[in-house]
Amino acid sequence: MALDTNQNSAQRFGGSIDIIDAEVIDAEVIAVTEEVLPAPLPDPAAPRTLATKAQDPFVSFGYDPEAIAAHYRRRPLQVWARFVGIFLPLISFFAQLWLDARAGRSAQNEVKRAAQLRTMLTKLGPAYIKIGQALSTRPDLVPPIFLEELTTLQDQIPPFPNATAYRFIEEELGAPPSQIYAEISENPIAAASLGQVYKGKLHSGEDVAIKVQRPGLARSIALDLHILRGLARFATNRISQIRSDLVAIMDEFGERIFEEMDYTHEGENAQRFAKLYGHIADIYVPHIYPQYTARRVLTMEWIEGTKLTNIDKLNSLGIDATHLIDVGVQCSLRQLLEHGFFHADPHPGNLLAMADGKLAYLDFGMMSEVKPYQRYGLIEAVVHMVNRDFEGLANDYVKLEFLTPDTDLTPIIPALANVFSNALGASVAELNFKSITDEFSALMYEYPFRVPAYYALIIRSLVTLEGIAINVDPEFKVLSKAYPYVAKRLLTDPSPQLRASLQDLLFKDGSFRWNRLENLLRNARSSDDYDMDRLIDQTLEFLFSDRGSFLRDRIVSELVNGLDSFGQSTVQNLTTAVQRRLGLKPDLPPAATAAPSDLDHLRRILDILKDTPGFDAAQVATRIPTLLFKPETQAMGQQVVAGLAQRGLARLIRTLLLEGEPTLSSGSPQLPPSRAGR
Repeated sequence: MALDTNQNSAQRFGGSIDIIDAEVIDAEVIAVTEEVLPAPLPDPAAPRTLATKAQDPFVSFGYDPEAIAAHYRRRPLQVWARFVGIFLPLISFFAQLWLDARAGRSAQNEVKRAAQLRTMLTKLGPAYIKIGQALSTRPDLVPPIFLEELTTLQDQIPPFPNATAYRFIEEELGAPPSQIYAEISENPIAAASLGQVYKGKLHSGEDVAIKVQRPGLARSIALDLHILRGLARFATNRISQIRSDLVAIMDEFGERIFEEMDYTHEGENAQRFAKLYGHIADIYVPHIYPQYTARRVLTMEWIEGTKLTNIDKLNSLGIDATHLIDVGVQCSLRQLLEHGFFHADPHPGNLLAMADGKLAYLDFGMMSEVKPYQRYGLIEAVVHMVNRDFEGLANDYVKLEFLTPDTDLTPIIPALANVFSNALGASVAELNFKSITDEFSALMYEYPFRVPAYYALIIRSLVTLEGIAINVDPEFKVLSKAYPYVAKRLLTDPSPQLRASLQDLLFKDGSFRWNRLENLLRNARSSDDYDMDRLIDQTLEFLFSDRGSFLRDRIVSELVNGLDSFGQSTVQNLTTAVQRRLGLKPDLPPAATAAPSDLDHLRRILDILKDTPGFDAAQVATRIPTLLFKPETQAMGQQVVAGLAQRGLARLIRTLLLEGEPTLSSGSPQLPPSRAGR
């Protein structure tokens, strides 16, 4: 999104900057036209780092809802004035929408109402601007004209005075901007809900983005959170259909937004994010300059890029927006399900397509974490949902704290089957996050579901990401793109919880569900980092471990069944052939020559593995000699031989015992009753 500027947006100290259609998001050319003689930079006694530099007392205060409540309990008039100031404009706006609809003027007034909504949210302050930002990513929920207006909330909020920004820089970094930076734009390049961004240059030559926080931010946000928390408590206590802890959800949001107001914390988040995800192909994380970062000032590498929603510009640059969306989805999966540290605010202003085709992440203020048991629970839930294992899905909801452990799941399991069958469609390719959440919402009021606080930000992140994806490609399905990664994790992750989940998924009532294994393998091979050698090694390691004894027993049983059936059919076919040659009427028609069904499944699985990138039959063959000499393999062979011998002996005894039984009078040999009944 462009921010119109001119040559008055110049370097304040000894030079000028020409800005041509500049924008912090679709950052265009910014050229230095005169040499700048930098002022001397203060030489600190010791270099400061994000972890050791002195913090403002506000940081130690953090988000404390009880302290905030105590503060405003003595100021009821201020609270009521703000309450009226919030809800009066909202009521007025929705009343005008209703009147437009009654008078048939909705289309005629749509542009006016869209601008009115954007202005209203801007005036209401940062908390409501963030709501508008979230709505700006949902073309499936918001009409196009409203969407266009709300998009400006991402980086075109009215700025605050430069003098205030420069004062904050001096207060936070200990020197005037002219000494800290070699260059700095006179006016902000963009302004968002919590701060505004200037472009600058360090004395060492690097181009940087300088983010400065808005004045009075904590006070205004604390008051809004206090009011919203009071409403959440009122709704939870008075509306019986609401079972979720809305107060806890508000506290989770409050903690994250207070952390976002500490730019030192944001810098640490960016460094951690880069360490965890910066190595992923086509992902770029800008460098943070800790020595020029404090609570209200953040200095980071300047990123030239284009919003993913600016399709025309991306096409002109030859950048595949759909590919970058897929890159973002894969990165988000690793954030949520692998390391648990995730970006909770991936709106279009925070995801840029760079000229080299990489996806750059910005704004690491609102981050959150998913605990290990929650990550595994989410993986299990997706797998159970895709495989329509609704009993397993119901138990997943208990693990994920959507249901209490004492909840009776008996009526919930068929309800899940009824609701999700509609959303799932015919295949994984049709999975859509919005349809899943819409269908699930219908269950929230009928059964004792509740949304745990940690899940609120996960929903926000996924819904925002899918909104961007739908804007780029209306047919893009985030969950269908996610399932190959989920299948890969389930097959290759060594954690005991996922090993147990895989066992539960593949075995039921003593039978092996081959179709589910085939489905997992077929989907996992689409994952970018699917390591076939690792899968084979982990499978063999598990198979020959104590935990894999149940699987070895199952393989022995399947081999005994298959070989016994194959042996019987072979003998029967040979006997029939000899009888026909001698002119005798066969006792039985020839047995079908089709291989046992388990062997068919094994052949299909082998075909899937052969078609999987990275499969090398020669590498598999090198493992066979080692496997044959394992004690477990020899024991399995002995069990197979013993099982076949037992069956053969039992069949022989049964045949001998039945030989003396009378047969029906007829001109041809008759079958014993036991064989006729087969």
